[in-house]
Amino acid sequence: MTSMLITSELMAKICAEYPLDPLGIHGLSHWARVREFGLRLAAATGADPVVIELFSVFHGSQRRNEDRDPQHGARGALLAKRLHGEFYNVTPSQLETLCRACAGHTKGKPEDEDDITILTCWDADRLDLLRVGITPDPKYLCTDAARDKDMIEWACMFAEVAASFPSEWRCAAWCNR
Repeated sequence: MTSMLITSELMAKICAEYPLDPLGIHGLSHWARVREFGLRLAAATGADPVVIELFSVFHGSQRRNEDRDPQHGARGALLAKRLHGEFYNVTPSQLETLCRACAGHTKGKPEDEDDITILTCWDADRLDLLRVGITPDPKYLCTDAARDKDMIEWACMFAEVAASFPSEWRCAAWCNR
């Protein structure tokens, strides 16, 4: 599941700093689905796939609990800044977009943002709500691509199929913990 951008070294560092169970509802399998959903959406929205991939692993990487943690995205953005240059490299503009996407992903609304990459990141995360028993509602999605009925159905089916695999299989490629 690693890419040229998301290296095993980057994932090892993120996993070493992740305070929760990497097999939990906000852990590695969620990050992998956010990546998959985001890249699929990016093909339709024109979003930057580099930012999408990095968002998938940073947006929830600094969660302190599995419940309410409104500052986890901002902490994920700080981790992204700290690891930039040592574990991955992107342009300054991509780094800023990544950090804005992470920091705003929990409460961000389309009327507050005009960057299609950020909106696509937020949608990629929101399409994975089935992991907590919630079917994504189009009124909370930001892009036409994510609000598409077929996209929502595909994301739900993908999440259901992925959940049927043993957790060790879902996460083995991203973290040796």
